[in-house]
Amino acid sequence: MDLLLEMSLRRHRDHRATRFGTVSKPYAERARLRKVRSVSIRDVATAAGVAVGTVSRVLNDAPGVAPSTRERVRVSISELGYRPNRHARALSSGKTHVVGAVVPFFTHPSAVERLRGAVSVLEGSPYDLVLYNVGTTVQRLQHLAHRGAIGRADALLVMSLVPTDAEVADLDAAGVRCVLVDCEHPALPRVVTDDVAGGRMATEHLLTLGHERVAFLGEPSDPARRFVAARQRELGYREALAAAGLEVEDALVRHAPHGQASARDAATALLAPHERPSAIFASSDTQALGVLEAAATLGLDVPGDVALIGFDDLEVAAHVGLSTVRQPLRESGAVGAQLLLDVLDAPAKLDDVPEIRLELELVARRTTIDDRSTT
Repeated sequence: MDLLLEMSLRRHRDHRATRFGTVSKPYAERARLRKVRSVSIRDVATAAGVAVGTVSRVLNDAPGVAPSTRERVRVSISELGYRPNRHARALSSGKTHVVGAVVPFFTHPSAVERLRGAVSVLEGSPYDLVLYNVGTTVQRLQHLAHRGAIGRADALLVMSLVPTDAEVADLDAAGVRCVLVDCEHPALPRVVTDDVAGGRMATEHLLTLGHERVAFLGEPSDPARRFVAARQRELGYREALAAAGLEVEDALVRHAPHGQASARDAATALLAPHERPSAIFASSDTQALGVLEAAATLGLDVPGDVALIGFDDLEVAAHVGLSTVRQPLRESGAVGAQLLLDVLDAPAKLDDVPEIRLELELVARRTTIDDRSTT
């Protein structure tokens, strides 16, 4: 069998030599390197006839390399199939080529949508995306520290967590670029929506439909993690009631941890027969789903007995007919990631801190508009 294989290979070599001439030594050497072992930067340098340092400068897009030499090195890289070692390249360039996404409760649907948008942009970039989940105060402190994301990434995409002045100073001192999504700090580029305006929009929709006893269900204040979206939406709710000449009834304002089960329990108490509200504004679609569950358990009709509006416009909202305030979740992640790439490409610190504001939209469905009589 070995003899037959050797004869076949010899005939193949003779055939190639007859048709194309003798195979060049550099070509043969490159083919041998690809088959025998992984290609090193020294192999590229040898093939291109340059020093290792020249290859390194080409890899890092550094100046000081003639165009013809740079092209020769790139051809050798392509022919040899060379793939730079990321860790070695990080040591030589001082860059990790990593973008860290710091996200609270990354399994929550709204966070997932933002991350989908960010991934759609970053997957075509030279950066790897590393996710840092913030589920506790300790995790927040760990990730926004030198031994956390700051020390392991070239840039951070921080979602929904307002950084402190001290954390911004640490980012600046470490030379780590940062873009915020769904939160604000005057010193950092950001992609935001107006949660206060969104809270007003949701509440005004209910008021326009004739509801006066409008309840609010949101998340408790979380100063340690500095997650402020729900609080801002509650402020919009209060402003809308005040503008309509209505007082906020403390009994109609409830807070529960983010999640459908906790919202269901809070809504069950809120929907007790005694002085039940005629409408509820839930500060997220996830909490609104908990309200729907509570209403169904209590035998209440939505919107006949109680109207309901949420916030986010998750995919499930359309399926259950949930009225909501739509925020561009996936778009915000994509715009934030692109802004971060633009900031990384900037040669120096930006003189003007960019802010991109995305629009909110009211989406009225059957949990506030009863169209069953017309069907």
